[in-house]
Amino acid sequence: MKNRTHPFLILVLLFASHVSSNAQDLLKKLDKEHKDTLQYKIATFKTTRIGLGHSIETRKKGTLEISLYNRYWDKPNTQSQRFLADEVNTRYGLSYSFSNDFTVGFGYANFDKISDGFIKYKLAKQRVHDKKSPLSITLVQSLSHRKFDNANTNLYSPSSSENKYSFTTQALIARKFSPELSLQISPSFVYRASSNNNNNPNAQFAIGFGGRHKINTHTSIVSEYFYVVNPVKSIDTFNSFLIGINWEVSDLMLQFHLTNARNFAEDTFITETANNFNFKDPNLHFGFNATFILHTKKRTFK
Repeated sequence: MKNRTHPFLILVLLFASHVSSNAQDLLKKLDKEHKDTLQYKIATFKTTRIGLGHSIETRKKGTLEISLYNRYWDKPNTQSQRFLADEVNTRYGLSYSFSNDFTVGFGYANFDKISDGFIKYKLAKQRVHDKKSPLSITLVQSLSHRKFDNANTNLYSPSSSENKYSFTTQALIARKFSPELSLQISPSFVYRASSNNNNNPNAQFAIGFGGRHKINTHTSIVSEYFYVVNPVKSIDTFNSFLIGINWEVSDLMLQFHLTNARNFAEDTFITETANNFNFKDPNLHFGFNATFILHTKKRTFK
């Protein structure tokens, strides 16, 4: 009986060896496939705007963003009697993502009567553990238009409505250094269609710096600063600055911040901010932004 068991044991050992060999080959194949699969950094800023300007983020295909941006400030006199703030500027905005990387949006601000629109395309994405693609890059082209009665005559020629247009081109370059820290740099080119003062440049260059530091799962501190290389000469302007807190609640993003910029269109808050950042009226503005995300297409899982 003992001699009969040897062939059986040999067969079992051979079968186990074959299974082990196949399993190792399968694991090697899976490891190779996993290494070849591209993984990208996500949620660099969580929001499509850091506070003042655009972030590198774009939404998923079929996402509609409904936004309500507000700035509140006081007039520089003691006779103001309004509750909380003397002046309010509100921008109503919509944007839609035609793909995961391409977004179109527009808005209207009621205080300065400025209409704006933009197109946004994500050119490159930061990869996980890949030194060949360490940055995310998004391109933004925006335009704005103001009515004759609200245009600053020191900046815009009153000869025709076409001269109230401004165009802003930006390259947004960002890196997520850790789950807590993300930084962005934003070279910007602003072109004003017409100027009413020869001392004012029609084309202006600026560079923006933005950052986000995560506090917990739903809250982060954000800050932005825009430096203008060649400011206008006909009016006193200051570089815009913002510091605030972003709070994410499911598909609703709330942003609370302090800033010296009261406008929303890129060309205005970058090149036309008329107040310095301090606690003198009307320099310090309180900002409150609310953005609701609506998914118009069903999510599919593969």
